[in-house]
Amino acid sequence: MTPLVSVVVTCFNYGKYVGKAIDSVLKQTYRNVEIIVVNDGSTDNTDEVMCNYLKNPKIVYIQQENQGQAVAKNMGIKRSRGEFVAFLDADDRWCVEKLEKQMVCFDNERTGVVYCRARYIDENNDSFDYEMTGTYLQPRRGAVTKWLLFDNFVQFSSSIVRKSCFERFGGFNESLEMGIDWDLWLRISTAYEFDYVDDRLFYYRMGHSGQMSKNLEERQRCSDRIMVNFLGTYPGLLSAWTIRKAYAVTYCNRGEYYRPIDRKKSSWYFIDAIGQNPAEVAAYKGLVKNLLTACGRGVS
Repeated sequence: MTPLVSVVVTCFNYGKYVGKAIDSVLKQTYRNVEIIVVNDGSTDNTDEVMCNYLKNPKIVYIQQENQGQAVAKNMGIKRSRGEFVAFLDADDRWCVEKLEKQMVCFDNERTGVVYCRARYIDENNDSFDYEMTGTYLQPRRGAVTKWLLFDNFVQFSSSIVRKSCFERFGGFNESLEMGIDWDLWLRISTAYEFDYVDDRLFYYRMGHSGQMSKNLEERQRCSDRIMVNFLGTYPGLLSAWTIRKAYAVTYCNRGEYYRPIDRKKSSWYFIDAIGQNPAEVAAYKGLVKNLLTACGRGVS
């Protein structure tokens, strides 16, 4: 018999989307699933939508006061019965063959997390072209810790996790507002391999109101905490050069973000990047762009 996959769907005021998310799980070609929906204190019509699903024996519906995404997801994990736990944000949805194509990767007992690529939709369900570009956002398999330190290339609604990973490393860090998946992936990667299916097997919704990833400054603060905590917990796991390079890339990304907002802050991030890695070419290019912008000259 195929292993049971527990699908954790957390929802905060996504009543307009959650039904489609649940339907996409119920339509999976991989049939042995349970769906745990955690309503994290929604004030919209989520309860009304969920009334249509309460008689389905595959679905467990949990209502709680609003406590944040990490607490909600951990509640779903605690209530899960499966050997594997898959995650689906309430505003996303899966292609019908997603679980079937990904579950075969767990034939390798060393694999702890399996993910895939995404298709992209807007708030009106219209598809559009988008690519995760950049060296450090490309999918990796096997031992991925050093790559994960640079950036989180595992999109959350694509992930399936072996239950033993949670038994060993615990769940999501409930003190973090953002970046909770990246923090978990880093911890799991110290003992398990990652794998991916090079196919677009889920729909990731971008650009709608309420999307947490828009708050980039808070994400940066959480990112700093995650990196410091991880490197402090696992000293010596990564080379000093990898750590310096990762910080340099991080500071360059922030320099690019702040250029149109605060050029002085942008320049200091590029200088910090050079301090971490004096050979970081992107940092020098960033400083030159800032200088040319200050002089009123256009840059391409």
